[in-house]
Amino acid sequence: MTAREPVGRVQTLDWQAIEGELNGFGAARVPNLLSADECAAIADLYGETDSRPSITPTSSRFRSRVVMARHGFGLGEYQYFAYPLPPLVAELREGFYAPLREIAHRWHAALGIDVRYPPTHAAFLEQCHAAGQRRPTPLLLRYRTGDYNCLHQDLYGEHVFPLQVAILLSQPGEDFTGGEFVLTEQRPRMQSRAEVMPLMRGDAVVFAVNHRPVNGTRGVYRVNLRHGVSRLRSGHRHTLGLILHDAT
Repeated sequence: MTAREPVGRVQTLDWQAIEGELNGFGAARVPNLLSADECAAIADLYGETDSRPSITPTSSRFRSRVVMARHGFGLGEYQYFAYPLPPLVAELREGFYAPLREIAHRWHAALGIDVRYPPTHAAFLEQCHAAGQRRPTPLLLRYRTGDYNCLHQDLYGEHVFPLQVAILLSQPGEDFTGGEFVLTEQRPRMQSRAEVMPLMRGDAVVFAVNHRPVNGTRGVYRVNLRHGVSRLRSGHRHTLGLILHDAT
């Protein structure tokens, strides 16, 4: 783990290997992206919650809080950050955009999708905001013993960036047990395939938001993906989610 700024760390990742994993499995692990201190600093932003309605955030850092059980999303809860984002969160979101944009363009070309993304994340957010997607989507998730997150897709509006990132902020085996990141692919005319991504504190996983291209015997076809978190057996688990499009 180096002391470089987050954007510099992201730029120097092995993007060829990451893209290979994404093309093969729809998800790629990025080890040691954040230090233990950085993970703790982000997780500490969550704060204490009480029995207030799920739309009420715990501090001005957040725009809303969601209690998953109230919406059938699982057990646990999460909070969406408000703008301006915490500096580390904003830098990571911006840093991932440029390399993921190149992968997104190659995926869209393979699938015959005409959408292309602007050179900067700021310009992409301007497109989102012009379409009414003005609410920030980076979020902090908190799980306790027995909590889980149902399989889902983070779409949020017309403009969807096809890749996103989650960073584990807690240490497996010390802070919690269970609680694995799970990705499933719904393949046409075949049974669904599951991928379980083992993560340590500070590791990130880059994964497809809703679909990815796959090379088949008759050419490229599309598979749909969903992601979630398995049941926490003990302890507590915090995760930072970096979704690159904003929400309506």
